[in-house]
Amino acid sequence: MHTVDMDMLHKVLDASSAQYTELRYHARTLNEIRIVDGKVERARSVIKSGVGIRVLKYGRWGFSSTSIITRDELIRALEQAIKSASAKSYGSDTNTVRGLAEARLARGLFMPEINGRLEDHSIEEKVRIAREAEREARKGKGSKSKDISSASCTYREMIDAKVILSSDGASAELHDSKPEIVVTAIAGKGSMKVSASEGVCVTGGWDDLFKDKDHLAIAREAAEKATRLLNAKQPRGERTTIILDPAMVGLLAHEAIGHVVEADFVLSGSIAKDLLGEKVASELVTLVDSGTSNIVPNAAGTVFVDDEGVMTRSVRIIDKGVMSSYLHNRESAYIFGVEPTGNARAFEYNDEPLIRMRNTYIEPGEYRLDEMIKEVKHGYMLKGARNGQADANGEFMFGAEEAYLIEHGEVKEVFRGVSISGITMDVLKSIDAISSSNDFKYDIGTGYCGKYQPMKVDGGGSYIRCNAIVGGVQ
Repeated sequence: MHTVDMDMLHKVLDASSAQYTELRYHARTLNEIRIVDGKVERARSVIKSGVGIRVLKYGRWGFSSTSIITRDELIRALEQAIKSASAKSYGSDTNTVRGLAEARLARGLFMPEINGRLEDHSIEEKVRIAREAEREARKGKGSKSKDISSASCTYREMIDAKVILSSDGASAELHDSKPEIVVTAIAGKGSMKVSASEGVCVTGGWDDLFKDKDHLAIAREAAEKATRLLNAKQPRGERTTIILDPAMVGLLAHEAIGHVVEADFVLSGSIAKDLLGEKVASELVTLVDSGTSNIVPNAAGTVFVDDEGVMTRSVRIIDKGVMSSYLHNRESAYIFGVEPTGNARAFEYNDEPLIRMRNTYIEPGEYRLDEMIKEVKHGYMLKGARNGQADANGEFMFGAEEAYLIEHGEVKEVFRGVSISGITMDVLKSIDAISSSNDFKYDIGTGYCGKYQPMKVDGGGSYIRCNAIVGGVQ
């Protein structure tokens, strides 16, 4: 476990002449193993630590960081941050910080429940499970094994230790670990190749990662999906009824909705601007962003304290169809006259905190999935989130790994290379059924959000039924 001289950090904080000062010590151990077609493509361990110092002076933010953690070097970084704020003060008034909202500041030790410390499992064991998973994916299943032409497995873990201090009272020590495993299988016939992936990422330990299924089961699922999709057709483009699985719901919640309600984007003119109190979705829809993994534990985006030292809380972005909140840091909360939501996050010590999501999801409903399917005369059930993009105007397009045709209440053939597109608010208003908490799952945690700096987030929900445009993509 990484340690830092807390007394030294407090003395540096006390030496600041800024109206507000924030020190963030962050030590990270990143271990990564990647096996491709039986060969070790990557095996690395990276340890990175340092202190980021952010100040507010002359109505401007100043930031500096250092990996040399001595009193003299930290004082130098502090002075550099103040100089940076001073230099900005000679510019225009458009970026003047009006103030910081009062917040519930964190004090004490915070860490998730960890079942099976990652440090207690050797690098040799982690290489072994990655090798076994990749080999299992290449084996395929039965007569389909010959269809698998290639496979890979990536095991990655981030083990973090932080200390966050602020001049107005935050004093938090944080420990966290996020392991993940992803297996990709590629099936091919002639020039045709189809890939499929399965993976898990959690906030927790080794036993949490493999709580629901082991590495071999994950590999088999990837291989079975790839072979299933190899002979699948692409759907015709049409606007129709669709049922989205938890992964697709998570992608919709994060990309199409979550980003446009981040307060910095709202202030820049996103579609969510001026929509507070307005009906933007079906009354069945309650969309939440939470620092802790509500409903299901161990979500990949779990964080108890944000990087401004603010206690995170659950935020109802949409409450029964009505836009009720944006996502805030302390500066944007002051502008809007609300309480900070604990959404300021920085990836590493030398990154400044930005407004970022944590675990974003749509709350469960009361339907059974089989009931939702039976009521569909014609449509598709989409499973497995691929990539996605959405713009500030609310238009989006996402890829799904597979889609199942539904005709007269029965699930029929599978299709591959599927996209879904539409206008976010229109799709949200079309939601007429959400399945129960029995189906709830976080399922986008193996990815990273890429808003200027990478960040671990998660998202999901139960199955939802809505209306959108389905099309074929390569």
